[in-house]
Amino acid sequence: MKRAQGVVTVTAWAQAEALVMPVRTEVFVVEQGVPMEIERDLLDPVCRHAIARGPGGGVIGTGRLLPDGHIGRMAVLRSARGAGVGGAVLEALIDEALRLGMVEVALNAQTHALGFYLRHGFEPHGDVFMEADIAHRAMRRALRAAR
Repeated sequence: MKRAQGVVTVTAWAQAEALVMPVRTEVFVVEQGVPMEIERDLLDPVCRHAIARGPGGGVIGTGRLLPDGHIGRMAVLRSARGAGVGGAVLEALIDEALRLGMVEVALNAQTHALGFYLRHGFEPHGDVFMEADIAHRAMRRALRAAR
């Protein structure tokens, strides 16, 4: 799928792991201090993974879609932030959810990113909670049958 800031593809873990783990490690483990044993989990193999590539072809962003419709592990390298990469990754995952017949997607947003998800049609629900010592809020978005 072509986007203004590069290309976003969605694939299985076997094809994604080596490409996306450096981005996830940089953003979650190095920048945010999330322990690697929390960042990596047993869900990756059953997820669909978005891979965003910059104009030079390097991987600059990622996210994943769980079989139950949850979106997670949204990460964009610091050097690529503010250019629409996160939005392209999110929309690619939403497109994948629609392709798979899902009627809703959900996520746990870091509170500093609530505005980003609100702009993409997500609605908050529930209280703020802590995960990996970072404040989060649950959000969801109903999906239309056709876009």
